[in-house]
Amino acid sequence: MTDTLPPPTRKPLDEEGECYFRKGCNPLAQTGRSKLQNQRAVLNQQIMKAVRMRNGAENLLRATTNNKVRDQVLLELSYVNSDLQILKEELEGLNISVEVYQNTEETFTIPLIPLGLKETKEVDFSVLLKDFILEHYSEDSSLYEDEIADLMDLRQACRTPSRDEAGIELLTTYFIQLGFVENRFFPPTRHMGILFTWYDSLTGVPVSQQNLLLEKASILFNIGAVYTQIGTRSNRQTQTGLEHAVDAFQRAAGVLNYLKETFTHTPSYDMSPAMLNVLVKMMLAQAQEIIFEKISLPGIRNEFFTLVKMAQEASKVGEVYLQLHSAMSQEPVKENIPYSWATLVKVKSDHYRALAHYFAATLLIDHQLNPGDDEDQQEKCLSQLYDHMPEGFTPLATLKNKNDRKQLGKSHLRKAIADHEESVRAASLCKKLRNIEILQEILSVAHKRSHLKYSQHEQDDDFLNLIDAPDITSKTEQEAEMMAPQFSKVVVTDFFQKLGPLSLFSANKRWTAPRNIHFTTEEGDLGFTLRGGSPVQIHFLDPYCSAALAGAKEGDYIVSIQDTDCKWLTVSEVMQKLKALEEEDIEMKVVSLMDSASSMHNKCATYSVGMQKTYSMICLAIDEDKIDKSKKISKKLSFLSWGTNKNRQKSASTLCLPSVGVARPQIKKKLPSPFGLLNTESSLY
Repeated sequence: MTDTLPPPTRKPLDEEGECYFRKGCNPLAQTGRSKLQNQRAVLNQQIMKAVRMRNGAENLLRATTNNKVRDQVLLELSYVNSDLQILKEELEGLNISVEVYQNTEETFTIPLIPLGLKETKEVDFSVLLKDFILEHYSEDSSLYEDEIADLMDLRQACRTPSRDEAGIELLTTYFIQLGFVENRFFPPTRHMGILFTWYDSLTGVPVSQQNLLLEKASILFNIGAVYTQIGTRSNRQTQTGLEHAVDAFQRAAGVLNYLKETFTHTPSYDMSPAMLNVLVKMMLAQAQEIIFEKISLPGIRNEFFTLVKMAQEASKVGEVYLQLHSAMSQEPVKENIPYSWATLVKVKSDHYRALAHYFAATLLIDHQLNPGDDEDQQEKCLSQLYDHMPEGFTPLATLKNKNDRKQLGKSHLRKAIADHEESVRAASLCKKLRNIEILQEILSVAHKRSHLKYSQHEQDDDFLNLIDAPDITSKTEQEAEMMAPQFSKVVVTDFFQKLGPLSLFSANKRWTAPRNIHFTTEEGDLGFTLRGGSPVQIHFLDPYCSAALAGAKEGDYIVSIQDTDCKWLTVSEVMQKLKALEEEDIEMKVVSLMDSASSMHNKCATYSVGMQKTYSMICLAIDEDKIDKSKKISKKLSFLSWGTNKNRQKSASTLCLPSVGVARPQIKKKLPSPFGLLNTESSLY
């Protein structure tokens, strides 16, 4: 039975040219994982209610001076805190429900720890985004209803992602989309008024903020959580399944580490740097455990060099779990980490260290150095098995002396039995772990195997020859490492790309309302040039041309021509549109940045069209008060001469801005169309 809904049927994927986002799992599907998430959501609501009651009681306790009221409030607080503790224990029970996330095949493997998804409340983007589009971008917000609906649908789908690569892609798509939304609609100087609420994955305590960073951080956490669930449900009876599990846990560690380094001030405790540091260690420890399973999957031969390798591999797993348990035992993580998690980590640390001692004992007791064996290689391997040999033992002498090997081997067996007994004892003290039958069976079998091995070689005088088994050096052929998230592999299209290029049309730039410019070309002369691209800017504007008199300004961005959107068009494409309207009245919409300094290009830039001499643009600043009103001022030529090369040479003097008061020469011959220069390579663009 599948719990995944089919993709939406808005358009076929091939027709859209890109992969439209898929829906998440059906929240009503009666699968183990969906039931678990539903239970988690209910517990989160109950915890939120209890937290509010506790906060209200604490406020009343601080405000009142009546002793009778204080006593009653203290009594109520004790009940509320008791209820909170019970609810958190129930949530912890869900967090350790590892059997729900394990592979469905019957496997004789120790369960792994997945992370549960963070729950959230619904968010309505429609009203506030529409208001912002109208206020900030001066556009009709009703034209963006579909885009806003797509954003809300995508967020809703991310609340129930499928536990596979499609779920990862869905969450990653929304995370990248949030980057576009943040730049489009969330100015750094003020809050938008959208409240995001997410529940702590470990404690169930809700956190609410108007900051979009909480949303982004929580989505990242859920990406890591889905990776852990992919890892735990992989088939660990095949090499391919084990490789997928290692990859999933390493990617989970990479995502959580990226979250720790990027979002350093998240208010939710499960995303605090201390907790994320522990979670990263836990993912890498589980990846290292699966690497050990991958090496041992073909079977462990009772051969000297194989047993040396397996002893060091098992010691490596035990070491990383011991370090993880030490990190879990530190404040402030210790207070909020699930007790069952910390106990399982301790159990695994003891279990794998016991396995390492068992392998070491087997290679010492069962394998004697024979004349045909590689003496130097075995001596080297045995010396590398320990940091230092026990007192009175040397590698070569131990290999040659049967009694020394047996004595040292039995010391390893005693250590293995002690560690196995400790792992069984720790597991029995935790109610949650006692209910995991496969874990209890594996620990019991490992303990009996070590005990049987020791009983076969036990002697009455063993207590007279007791030596401490040395620690086994940890070594692995594959170190578990974090894999950084590769968001660039997921291609995402900005829902609101109609607003224009994100580099300009963003929330941190303030724009004027669009201005309508009605003008005509005069003898094929526009009166200005264009530069930039997507959108293009008016450049080198003749202050006496028709466009300037209609209200155009140098530095304005052209956003539409004849009601055709031009925000994504290049210079050549805009020129082609203007060429098509050469003999008609042109209706053009332009916008300007509020900060004129950022929208205007340097006015001292030089301008040349195939001429040696250049002209400063400072003369644009004309002091009209100095104009001799008695002189008739004829309209001046545009800065851009659209004539042929011959005409350019004749009218070279007109390329400079004419001095104020100088009459404009009369041009009898009609100039060629300005669009003849579209294909030329010049500094105009």
